[in-house]
Amino acid sequence: MKFTLSWLKDHLDTDASLDQICERLTAIGLEVEHVDDKAAYKPFIIARILTAEKHPEADRLKVLTVDAGDGKPVQIVCGAPNARAGMVGALARPGTYVPGIDVTLAVGTIRGVESHGMMCSEKELNMSDNHDGIIDLPEDAPVGTSFASYAGLDDPVIEINLTPNRPDCTSIFGIARDLAASGLGTLKQPKAPSFAVEGDTPHEVKIVLDDERLCPGFAYRLVRGVKNGPSPKWMQARLLAIGLRPISALVDVTNYMTFDQGRPMHVFDADKVKGVLTVRRAQVGEEVLALDTRTYKLNPANVVIADDNGVESIGGIMGGEHSGCDENTTNVLIESALWDPINIAKTGRGHGIITDARYRFERGVDPEYMVPGLERTTELVLDMCGGTAAAAKVAGYKGHQKKVVEFPFAEVKRLTGLNVSNDEARAILTGLGFEVSGSGERVSVSVPSWRPDVDGKADLVEEVMRMFGVDNIKPEPLPSMGAVNGKILTTLQIRTRTAKRALAARGMMEAVTWSFISAEHAKLFGGGKPSLKLVNPIAADMSDMRPSLLPGLLTAAQRNADRGFGDVAIFEVSGTYEADTPDGQRRVAGGIRRGTASLAGAGRSWSNATKGGGKPVDVYDAKADALAVLEACGLPMGNVQIEQGGPEWYHPGRSGTIKAGPKVILGYFGEFHPKTLEALDVSGALCGFEVFVDALPEPKKKATRTKPALELSPFQMVKRDFAFVVEKSVEAGAIIKAATSADRKLITGVNVFDVFEGASVGEGKKSVAIEVLIQPSDKTLTDEDFDALTKKIVGNVEKTTGGSLRA
Repeated sequence: MKFTLSWLKDHLDTDASLDQICERLTAIGLEVEHVDDKAAYKPFIIARILTAEKHPEADRLKVLTVDAGDGKPVQIVCGAPNARAGMVGALARPGTYVPGIDVTLAVGTIRGVESHGMMCSEKELNMSDNHDGIIDLPEDAPVGTSFASYAGLDDPVIEINLTPNRPDCTSIFGIARDLAASGLGTLKQPKAPSFAVEGDTPHEVKIVLDDERLCPGFAYRLVRGVKNGPSPKWMQARLLAIGLRPISALVDVTNYMTFDQGRPMHVFDADKVKGVLTVRRAQVGEEVLALDTRTYKLNPANVVIADDNGVESIGGIMGGEHSGCDENTTNVLIESALWDPINIAKTGRGHGIITDARYRFERGVDPEYMVPGLERTTELVLDMCGGTAAAAKVAGYKGHQKKVVEFPFAEVKRLTGLNVSNDEARAILTGLGFEVSGSGERVSVSVPSWRPDVDGKADLVEEVMRMFGVDNIKPEPLPSMGAVNGKILTTLQIRTRTAKRALAARGMMEAVTWSFISAEHAKLFGGGKPSLKLVNPIAADMSDMRPSLLPGLLTAAQRNADRGFGDVAIFEVSGTYEADTPDGQRRVAGGIRRGTASLAGAGRSWSNATKGGGKPVDVYDAKADALAVLEACGLPMGNVQIEQGGPEWYHPGRSGTIKAGPKVILGYFGEFHPKTLEALDVSGALCGFEVFVDALPEPKKKATRTKPALELSPFQMVKRDFAFVVEKSVEAGAIIKAATSADRKLITGVNVFDVFEGASVGEGKKSVAIEVLIQPSDKTLTDEDFDALTKKIVGNVEKTTGGSLRA
């Protein structure tokens, strides 16, 4: 939101300096983002042309002698057709930056003649688009003085960063009202518009909507006999200062009202309107050529203003080219309407239209200013364009019902810690336009029509706080608990951080990907439910909440590969979505490795082959990452079971499922199905995993944090090797589990060290060799003890797998 200092002072009577005003704006929540003090215009001075001779080498150039008021005339080469002796204009000397052409001047030679500066046109000083000649000032303009001061170009421009909940400050009048309430001056109340009314407005407006909230009111009036020329210089200067291009008096008035009063207006050329104006929903397939010269295809979610010719305007957003005003307009229909903020936001976003009108209507405009805004606009039109005003008409408006909030003054102290007296709080609210009734510690507060953001007593406390001064809140240290604090973070928060550290320690980089993905990608990974589709997606390929972290990570890795970084290992610990309920959101640790980005290190095989690096990543890299997360999160690894295969987006023969028991799935890992990679347009050696951090069982609560005493067996560990011939379909994990269960007290570990397939073990068979670690704890085992344990191990494996001990 931009405005000039002089424009603000039209509504605020204050002697405060620019710095004081900016400081106060930020203090009351209207953060000043930028201030242009117009220092760039200070070098321009008023100068008189003493002589204007024809350039000896160019027919269209003149050599001027210019007096800048210092008694030292300078020579300037000028191409302006209106340059003449005795003319007074604006001079820019060498070293001056000229904003309109984005050039810093220097002494130059033009066709053999030296030029020490330039005489400026209005366009070169961003005063207008006129560059037909240099600026021609009156004869009595003070030569040698600042041109910026003379022309009003030294008016500072203030830009504030307005939050969406403050529609009342989308107007300069509203900003002045806030400053006055803070004690920085007095608000100037505008005079009521006064003009003669002749006759009735013959046009009719009908509101034909299934929901009256879409257009709660429509005020309009006809003005006959206008002459639509340029707007006055003062209005053009203000619009240019805030970045708007003056177009014509009628259009400039509507833009001026938008910023001055926060009241977007629209003007129709009344002679181009045919029949009754109808406010209705757009019909399927209807189109409108808008004022931005673009054609928009409308739908029934859009509210439009139409006549017998068709759609004339997209309500509250942009008018149509057909009924727009131009230099031939003589009769104008002025519109001042109310629109539903939600519908305006959806329509604007759906069509990609950003206008000053949409900006205000989607935040909420003052409904009680609909008719006064029409009156004020009419007065400006009559002043600038002439004509006669017909009587105003209003359709659909049922009045505004003020919200009443019960407000205990004690809430200010309770919520902010500020000691604000009841009288001070009452005065602040009254200054902001609230009506306070009642006495004592509890009062009733009526919310003004221009503050739709105020709903409850906490909002009123905020108003008192920002006006009293947030800087008056004294910082206080938190009270000491007097003891060691207990656990602050939840188990899930602790595990989230632990998982991130574990994966980072394994050489992976953390990524943050979008929670929204395309419908096609969501379906690939088990998503795509209608309940998880976004109502208002920010892009067509971000329409669904993600069911998995993998599509975002895979496409991120491919983007890196496309830019020459093919060996990528990235992870993310974040949320995925299975349903639109709180229970449907999961906390997942996911990661992918691409190319040769294994734990041993990426690169060519000859660079780190001794470390095991340089090989394409595979299922075992993903498995190691997944198990590292589980171990870091404190899960007893002895309870983990791994089954072959995973969801359909994984390779069926190169993936696994991690479980804790037969039903609890802790995660998946593996290489990806070729069809999945093809659908994602991803290529290369890739593996990945997902661990459901929220599925891990809660750790058992211990009576003390003290670690138990370390108990080491005084007896030597013994290792025994076994080789079993089993069917190829038997998993090694089944053999390990069966061997371990033979005697859980003595057997502390079982490892697979060899798998052999060949004719010697039989068709469809394989040999799996395991190493069993036996740790006695209370005695040295005898040969009989080992024989008994061996029989148990062999018997368990044969019973479980159907295999036999290899001869």
